[in-house]
Amino acid sequence: MTKTNTLTTYRSLLRELPRRSLSSPTPLHQRIRALYRQPVEATVPQKMKMVEEELSRRLQEAEQMALYARSQRQYVALLERYNPGMSLDEQEKIRLTARRVGLDIPAEVEDANKKTNTE
Repeated sequence: MTKTNTLTTYRSLLRELPRRSLSSPTPLHQRIRALYRQPVEATVPQKMKMVEEELSRRLQEAEQMALYARSQRQYVALLERYNPGMSLDEQEKIRLTARRVGLDIPAEVEDANKKTNTE
């Protein structure tokens, strides 16, 4: 595990999180920063090897989390791009579909629906 790999993973994690100013970080930002700043203490060679393996495993998990967050962000962007009417109500979807083929929904239909509902 090298320092550049660690910094690259740390930056990719922060890149995928919502942007915040350094003066008011979220608890998640604070937790990630604290995990990366923890000192590694091992003096016995066997223990040093175990610590190195643990750090390598954590780095791989962090890389996977960053990849997952990036994939989720891209998924949401693609979903919004190819399904723009996802957040619209049914009437608005019908109106936009009619407009797409060059038609307008007649105003009389809306008035007729109101009359039948009140009678």
